[in-house]
Amino acid sequence: MRLKKRFFTQPIVLFFVATLLSVSLQAQKPARYNGAELKQMLKKLNVLGSVMYIAAHPDDENTQMIAYMANERLYQTAYMACTRGDGGQNLIGPEIRELLGLIRTQELLAARRTDGGQQFFSRANDFGYSKNPEETFQIWDREKVLSDMIWNIRKFRPDVLITRFPPDGQSHGHHTASAILAVEAFKAAADPKRFPEQLKYVTTWQPKRILWNTSRWFYANPGEYDSKDWIGVDVGAYSTLLGKSYTELSAESRSMHKSQGFGATGSRGTNVEYLQHLGGEAAKEDVMEGVETTWRRVKGGDKVAFHTENAFINFDPENPTLILPDLMQAYQALNGISDVYWREVKQEEIRTLIKGITGLFLEAKANDYAVTPGDSIKVNFEVINRSPATLTLKALVVNALNDRISLDQKLENNQGFQLEKSFVIPASMAYSQPYWLQKEGTIGMYAVDDQLMRGLPENPPAVMVNYVVAVDGLELDLEMPLIFKRNDRVDGEVYRPFVVTPPVFADINEKVYVFADSEPRMVQVTVKSGKANIEGSVALSLPKGWESKPASQPFNLAVKGASQVFEFSVTPPKKQGTGTVTAVATVGGKIYSKGLIEINYAHIPVQTLFPESSAQVVRIDLEKKGQLVGYLMGPGDEIPASLRQIGYTVDELTVEDVASKDLQKYDAIILGVRAFNTMDQLKYENEKLFKYTENGGTVIVQYLTSGGMVTDKIAPYPIKIGRDRVTVEEAPVRFLDEKSEVLSYPNKITEKDFEGWVQERGLYFASEWDDHFKPVLSSNDPGEEPLSGGLLVAQYGKGYYVYTGYSWFRELPAGVPGAYRLFTNLISLGKK
Repeated sequence: MRLKKRFFTQPIVLFFVATLLSVSLQAQKPARYNGAELKQMLKKLNVLGSVMYIAAHPDDENTQMIAYMANERLYQTAYMACTRGDGGQNLIGPEIRELLGLIRTQELLAARRTDGGQQFFSRANDFGYSKNPEETFQIWDREKVLSDMIWNIRKFRPDVLITRFPPDGQSHGHHTASAILAVEAFKAAADPKRFPEQLKYVTTWQPKRILWNTSRWFYANPGEYDSKDWIGVDVGAYSTLLGKSYTELSAESRSMHKSQGFGATGSRGTNVEYLQHLGGEAAKEDVMEGVETTWRRVKGGDKVAFHTENAFINFDPENPTLILPDLMQAYQALNGISDVYWREVKQEEIRTLIKGITGLFLEAKANDYAVTPGDSIKVNFEVINRSPATLTLKALVVNALNDRISLDQKLENNQGFQLEKSFVIPASMAYSQPYWLQKEGTIGMYAVDDQLMRGLPENPPAVMVNYVVAVDGLELDLEMPLIFKRNDRVDGEVYRPFVVTPPVFADINEKVYVFADSEPRMVQVTVKSGKANIEGSVALSLPKGWESKPASQPFNLAVKGASQVFEFSVTPPKKQGTGTVTAVATVGGKIYSKGLIEINYAHIPVQTLFPESSAQVVRIDLEKKGQLVGYLMGPGDEIPASLRQIGYTVDELTVEDVASKDLQKYDAIILGVRAFNTMDQLKYENEKLFKYTENGGTVIVQYLTSGGMVTDKIAPYPIKIGRDRVTVEEAPVRFLDEKSEVLSYPNKITEKDFEGWVQERGLYFASEWDDHFKPVLSSNDPGEEPLSGGLLVAQYGKGYYVYTGYSWFRELPAGVPGAYRLFTNLISLGKK
């Protein structure tokens, strides 16, 4: 929703809870509510309580607790994730880092649409695994993350905070850090001296208590798990209105985290969650003990309650408009209460109920999903009242497009009203770039200057339409986003968000270009039009010492969406070094350097973003032996493209290929990350890999998670995968065998080759191994014991079998020179 000027009359929550609900639904079909859902909404109308759940990442939240609190107790329920999960792995596609963060953000919103919760974030970036909160706070800006947590608390005004993790835990450093900050924010949110700049928009707020959602998972010693003094919550209750238990609903919500492989099966029956006191007023039996959650909570609430209770009593699912007078009187009575927060929340709930009981369909459909500033867009408005209620459409207001269409259109029962009009998109209108990606941040924090945007899960819709509808003489503002939809021959009605884009995109076709010598290489740039009849020139902006031919090339694209590929011959300097190359399009004297990425998965809305059109260029001295590599793809795997950068021919294999092909033609076979976790057939075809090795081949197995392997026999000799990792990317690396071929051929490896690594050294190192495996490297995080299980090499027959937990899947796509040199040595094993 767009903010109305009336919100600035006093320091209150500007982006209140109902606003977030409408924003998160911007790409979905307009909601249609059945009788059971309407009755559930009527019940919630008489509940004034709120709960905020706090943890570190997407998928940390307990969806059972959220589903129960939102649907059984009917509280305003929110989940605040400190991060967007950018540092994780992706099981459904190649996107990592900020692109994965976008996916996981949308998966959280999909989860909240399922379990009835709402979603908040902080500016913290998921930079990867950390072992303790001290390490986390060295990279996160602690004060900024705390500020965001307090901002969300002051906006949402929860009566109770619940943490997923204990503040003194031994889990992932982000996990413990989230709980530490939650305990601090619990008190600080009420202190006007803490972050006073926020009080221009919100008031201070003190929750009643903060609790930890504990479980046996947190206790190594079962004897320490004693629930007698804890609050028990049976989240396994069954809802007759929903037709499912909250644990079944929770599983549906949990299953939205598809990029993490967190599909869940619903359960039935009693399921008790426990809450342990952390601060505030202690409760003995109930999470909301001492909190008034009825209309007695607010002054003047008795007048509202009279009408909302009548609405609930009089509700007939077969004739729901009978309660329209009750709802309208409640809506007016809300103007008399002094608590602005609950007034706004409950008026939004009533507006939604009125749309539901009247079957009121409101839609503004653009004729294209994307438009550029200064261009025009055609919009079709559809409004239909599917009830006997007397409704009148008074106006259509499109503030972002500076237009108001005055009407006095009676909306007769089931008689549709349509209107088509063209609008000009203002030249000053901002692009639809995710707000946290608009400015360059740091490793640990996103940069967001606008206080009102902080905490939001996503951008507000590019264009909102306000439908002014008169109901019983009272005008209501009903807001919906401008959308795009099309009909698909298979899927039918398909929606996607409406976005504002640059007029031209220039995409460099690779993320990294590695030059193993001083010879020139071709760099391809794809220029795509964001509007019709766009012409100009494209060029490369290169680091000092690099050259490209030609200097620039003209383009002329007549049709919107058309593209043209250009090639530039790029010559590196003779010395080793790295830099950034940017594609620059010039149109009418204006420079554009944004690319275009669309993320399209069935379970989330299409995501469109415009990253800087740049790539890393790397000049390294590199020797390699062998040419043909077979590669079994892991989830989110970009290594084959990286190997092609340095001249390897890479065949991307399936497990079936392992079973049927002649493997001996390959100089090496590489298994992508978590291959033995995700490819069931490997438990049958692993012997083929061992035979290939015995006959002289080289197999490289990248990291596996210790749980969920399809077979324990991942190598020809016994090996056990642990959970040890080295999270500090600058951690010293020691050579255990200077004479090892891995460290000497064909590239001499030195300490310099471990400079410039990103995010981490490695993860899931081997914890035990047969004597045939020889450890090559040793590393450890500060203050910890050395770990030697990150790179193990065993000679088996005529060949070599390698297990490596070092994070090649991050380092190679990031263009780390030393990672290329060392990985090339692994491929070259046995070829000296």
